[in-house]
Amino acid sequence: MPRPSKLSAGLLVFRRLNSPLEVLLAHPGGPLWARKDDGAWSIPKGMCEPGEAIFAAARREFVEETGLQPDGDFIELIPVKQPGGKIVAAWAVECDLDVGGFRSNTFKLEWPPRSGKFQDVPEVDRIGWFAWPQALTKILKGQKPILEQLARHLGVEV
Repeated sequence: MPRPSKLSAGLLVFRRLNSPLEVLLAHPGGPLWARKDDGAWSIPKGMCEPGEAIFAAARREFVEETGLQPDGDFIELIPVKQPGGKIVAAWAVECDLDVGGFRSNTFKLEWPPRSGKFQDVPEVDRIGWFAWPQALTKILKGQKPILEQLARHLGVEV
């Protein structure tokens, strides 16, 4: 089966320490997202390179966007189609990562648009652990099914 052209891959890291379930979400960097919060967070993810295995892309993107290296038993989730048509393939893994070591890669952005001025912008400007009910509020609407899949897999009320 051919790979969709708009395929993104990522990891949903979770832990069960302080509440029944917490998930690690990333806030996109750059001026367009600076003042957005609820409904703006995402799992760390990104585009697959041509010929790259999807799971390898998910792991690479997570490390690039967070500077952290999760490890454990990965749970493959069913890919989700975003409102814009992009497909997001995700794996969940239980891992208690210290977000204090967070660092993100950057990209060049022309800002303001058509100004000819470019700046380096972090792909992710912050990450954080969110308890289940808050995570459902923070995550992008199109990625909510990824969280719901994890909850069903773990037997958590959705």
